Amino acid sequence: MNKAKYLFPEDYMADPSVHVFEGKIYIYPSHDRESGIEENDNGDHFDMNDYHVFSTDDLENGEVTDHGVVLSVQDIPWAGRQLWDCDVAFKNGKYYMYYPLKDKNDIFRIGVAISDKPSGPFVPEKHPMLGSYSIDPCIFEDGGKHYMYFGGIWGGQLQRYRNNKALESAILPNDDEPAIPSKVALLSDEMLEFAEEPKDLLILDENGKELLHGNPNRFFEASWMHKYNDKYYFSYSTGDSHLLCYAIGDNPYGPFTYQGVILTPVVGWTTHHSIAEFKGKW
Repeated sequence: MNKAKYLFPEDYMADPSVHVFEGKIYIYPSHDRESGIEENDNGDHFDMNDYHVFSTDDLENGEVTDHGVVLSVQDIPWAGRQLWDCDVAFKNGKYYMYYPLKDKNDIFRIGVAISDKPSGPFVPEKHPMLGSYSIDPCIFEDGGKHYMYFGGIWGGQLQRYRNNKALESAILPNDDEPAIPSKVALLSDEMLEFAEEPKDLLILDENGKELLHGNPNRFFEASWMHKYNDKYYFSYSTGDSHLLCYAIGDNPYGPFTYQGVILTPVVGWTTHHSIAEFKGKW
């Protein structure tokens, strides 16, 4: 089912997070615009300065509501530029939007904005999350606890960090070395900070060995987590090999064992997804 033209007939939206709130599907995409800068691996050619929210109660035939701009770069006190893809979680009557944004030093941090409604508007906190970095936050709830999965290589700046500390210069592994992993961290009860140091989320092959950087199925960005039949499904984009892959684990932290490809290349560069259950279907 291809709803792209139906959803966004006049604009370019990408990297959607999808959740079911109040009996409806809510879609939280990035909003891509051309910046006029020549295309490069840092993504400087994208000028993403706001978010829209979309909703529908019928994926087959229902109308899609565009709730308009719910958060803009100009609303955020610590902003530099480029709102990349976001995610939203619900707790205690509030909706929390987590978004990556370059600060005034052009370094990606992750911010939080809050709303009383899943459709926004969202009011940003004055500062980014302490200790946050890189892009693609995905929020997963399990047993009343919320976990953030995040990270992206190249423009997402994950290669600039090791053990949650910034490096003097970016380092990409050799093809025969373990791949740079996604990150996972438990969120605090108030949903505004990490409750722990982010941990590596390891993806293993069938022999229990970490996927190597040269493996076309290794992690690149677009972390997503869902749970099915008491198993944890970590899905992600491989980036430059243009695949969506998945791995299965027994707990939110992993390790996860690689299982296979969900989606082969489509038009575009990175394929970025989300997975949700709605009215008994996934």
